Amino acid sequence: MNERIERRRFLALLPLLAAAAAAPRPARAAGYPERPLRVLVPFPPGSGTDDSARYVAQSLTAQTGQPVVVDNRPGASGIIAAKAAAASPADGYTLFITTNTTHAANASLFRTLPYDPVKDFAPVSLIARSGLVLVVPADSPVRTVADLSALAKARAGKLTFASGSSSTRIAGELYKMMSGAPAEHIPYKGVPQALTDLMGHQVDFMVSDISPARPLIQGGKLRAVAVTTARRHPLFPEVPTMAESGLPGYEMTAWVAAFFPAATPPALVARMNALIRQALAAPATIEHFGRTGGEALPSTPDELAAFVRSETLKWARVIQAAGIEPE
Repeated sequence: MNERIERRRFLALLPLLAAAAAAPRPARAAGYPERPLRVLVPFPPGSGTDDSARYVAQSLTAQTGQPVVVDNRPGASGIIAAKAAAASPADGYTLFITTNTTHAANASLFRTLPYDPVKDFAPVSLIARSGLVLVVPADSPVRTVADLSALAKARAGKLTFASGSSSTRIAGELYKMMSGAPAEHIPYKGVPQALTDLMGHQVDFMVSDISPARPLIQGGKLRAVAVTTARRHPLFPEVPTMAESGLPGYEMTAWVAAFFPAATPPALVARMNALIRQALAAPATIEHFGRTGGEALPSTPDELAAFVRSETLKWARVIQAAGIEPE
């Protein structure tokens, strides 16, 4: 009799046990990651963002033993990659390593965006910050910013400047506005392609990320005219700042940061933040970013969220000052 009662009780509990087994469980960081990760990058291989992403990816593999695949999705001012990242599963296995282009400047450069830089992403950590450098072909007659401005005015707006990101475009537009030098903007999918055409004299100048431009400057293929940082850059101590070159108040820096898709469990965000911060604290990492023109800049997720808000306002002011109309 007792056995029949117990059996009936057990059968009555089966649906509840099945429902409990099927119910979603809160994501835990223990053991994460348990399979390969993907890092989406909005710019092509060879760009400064790509360099930062690949360095972080190598460290993540070293720390976790899991492969990390870097997936470059260049084009449309980072919008293609940002849209793909926002639509990815919020399971901690797709990391978006991007810049102020997608998460600060695009909000003012475009009337509408197919993603929301705030609502569609979970901030993880800042990664790095760096200045930019104004470059011309090595055989250009331009040696100073004053030379460039005089040449642009003499050619009545026929000079062209390249860009491969919002940072490099806005830096060029800000130079035009502050100097009064007319020049036509030529956009590219990424900085490496723009630099290739600059060396081939398809364009006349550009304000480039330091990382991809540095070897070309050192190799004698490009000439550094000025840097955009407030002080002279340690990699180019002989190159004046834009402010020293007759444009007081000119300063531009770019940054790289990591985001997950929105709704990624906080435990996974915290775990990835810890992994990235450990990577950025290593002496080899600090040396690497210094060698490529930047500085490691780790943060908490909350600090990154606040930083994005302030940077969006800052870039809006710069874009307005440069007279750029949203597309």
